[in-house]
Amino acid sequence: MRRKKRILILSEGFGAGHTQAAHALAVSLRRLSPTVQTRVMELGTFLHPTIFPLIFNAYKKTVTSQPRLYGMVYRSQYKKKIGRFSQLALHRIFYAHTAQIIRQLKPDAVVCTHPFPNTVVSRLKRAGLEVPLCTVITDYDAHGTWISSETNRYLVSTPEVKMKLISRGIPSNKIWVTGIPVHPNFWHKHDKEEIRASFKLKAMPTVLVMGGGWGLVNQEDLMRYMVQWRDRIQFIFVLGNNQKALNRMAQDRAFQHENIRLLGFTREVDKLMEISDLLITKPGGMTCTEALAKGLPMLFHKPIPGQEEENAQYFTANGFGEQLKSHDTVDYWFNRLVTQYGDVVQRRETLSRMLRRYNPEDCSKAILQIVD
Repeated sequence: MRRKKRILILSEGFGAGHTQAAHALAVSLRRLSPTVQTRVMELGTFLHPTIFPLIFNAYKKTVTSQPRLYGMVYRSQYKKKIGRFSQLALHRIFYAHTAQIIRQLKPDAVVCTHPFPNTVVSRLKRAGLEVPLCTVITDYDAHGTWISSETNRYLVSTPEVKMKLISRGIPSNKIWVTGIPVHPNFWHKHDKEEIRASFKLKAMPTVLVMGGGWGLVNQEDLMRYMVQWRDRIQFIFVLGNNQKALNRMAQDRAFQHENIRLLGFTREVDKLMEISDLLITKPGGMTCTEALAKGLPMLFHKPIPGQEEENAQYFTANGFGEQLKSHDTVDYWFNRLVTQYGDVVQRRETLSRMLRRYNPEDCSKAILQIVD
């Protein structure tokens, strides 16, 4: 009996989207080919369990409390690969563990959904590793840290990202435009009545608010302004693992209303997007792609300078979303939901038809070609 093909998918936990993309790929690959085994791992799991949370929290604090500083660093390194010092740090922290994992698992291909593992595996390939390396860029931009001459195939979100890679010397035949992988559930229609019954929701204009872990729900003035519409609009706040914000909002009378749902971490975002009419979020590449798969219009709140700005620019330029610049933006969209609900629904159906040109299996098919 022939051995199943093994695909190791490496990510990193700096922003949940990279690992979500990794798991989405794993599910899609197994559905497409029963002869494939997948394994998803984050480099941070190779660290001592007390060290990674410290590094992650420091990164998160910098991004949320000093976004201008983060943006300056992002732009200053935009056309550069990961620097020698950073490469050395990654080498010292992760190189031996990654090499050991690859020796143990003997994968037929390594797929990276974050620049850090991409850098580590590239170094292993320079040292003699012959396993094909596939890099999945999980944003609507191509920062220099993604680029490595050892990558055998790049899978990117748009033709624009492909052109950016070509301008930096990557051969065109190495770059496939596949879209960002999302879980297959986001490409399927769900029964809206069943979803509403499950979450005890009404059939009325509904706004989904996400971004609990990265500061959006800490914008108290904005949140309070939005829920003034709670008699006419239903709100679903998904707060992720931000238990502090969840407790605070649950005790606030402004959010104690029959048309407001406060949720923590959930694996049913696809269903919540199905029955929502508008998404308000930070423009992370993964969340935006999931909403795009559902044809859900978006409002972007204060993109962090860097990849979030690039993501917001792409979606805004293509008519998939709009920047939430002031309370006037809230009023405009909420008024449309209340007074022109039929037009909003029709626009979403039009958007969904436009998106049928994207095949959600393209990313997985491109990876399977490597191991066939």
